[in-house]
Amino acid sequence: MTHVEPNVPKAHVLEAKRLHVRHPGVDRDVLRDASLSVLEGEILAIVGPNGSGKSTLLRSLGRDMEIRRGAVYLEREDLSAYPRKRLARRMARLPQDPLSPEGLTVEALVACGRSPHLGAFSSLAPADQDIVSEALDAVEIADFRTRPIESLSGGERRRAWIAMALAQEPRFLLLDEPTSALDLRHQFELLELLGRLNRERGTTIVLSIHDLAHAALVADRVAVLSRGRVYAVGTPEYVLSEETLLDVFRVRSKVELEDGVLGVKILGPGDPIRNF
Repeated sequence: MTHVEPNVPKAHVLEAKRLHVRHPGVDRDVLRDASLSVLEGEILAIVGPNGSGKSTLLRSLGRDMEIRRGAVYLEREDLSAYPRKRLARRMARLPQDPLSPEGLTVEALVACGRSPHLGAFSSLAPADQDIVSEALDAVEIADFRTRPIESLSGGERRRAWIAMALAQEPRFLLLDEPTSALDLRHQFELLELLGRLNRERGTTIVLSIHDLAHAALVADRVAVLSRGRVYAVGTPEYVLSEETLLDVFRVRSKVELEDGVLGVKILGPGDPIRNF
């Protein structure tokens, strides 16, 4: 049974309704009857065990996966009907490991974010250049603008890609495992950056994330996936319960709220209370 926190007042601006999605060449659905609503101005973290469908759901929300059944709606319009450029002006999407041409500088990469706003063969106007500079400042890598992307550390490179996404001026930012392969310091710096961008710019952020403590730290709400279905949706303290961790992740845990921070401590493997 899916648990959904009641009485949420904000508008639903991005909605997945009863999605059935499978990867090419695979004869079973990765997502099965999965529904999820994203609220305006929130940070929503998608969590779940490996193979639960986190990345597939995120890619479906960003129109990067073919949907076999069901639909995704962006501001009440069917996402499949959005013209490509119009969608790029509304939504920015970053995969786990985006690739850039060798030798591309940080500034040139970030400037690519202005493409949805330009006409064919148009160059950057002064206003576009200002937006690029603002994006570089927002993620605190303006000093690296002339450096090649491949010369940056993992954390710096993630910031550069997020700056490119910000240069699109999107209302929605979708990130697939943005902290993967980063050391602890850079993980927390990136989470702080996302929180600041959400507060200061009002950008709605949806991210898949592996670390439950990080999800609790950064997200307004958490969606838990299990075997291709949405198991629970709600605030971190509502959803990331010891029962959920036992049912979905099959681990015993200690979950405590202290000074407004939800702590998740994994104690060891355990048998689920029920099969979902």
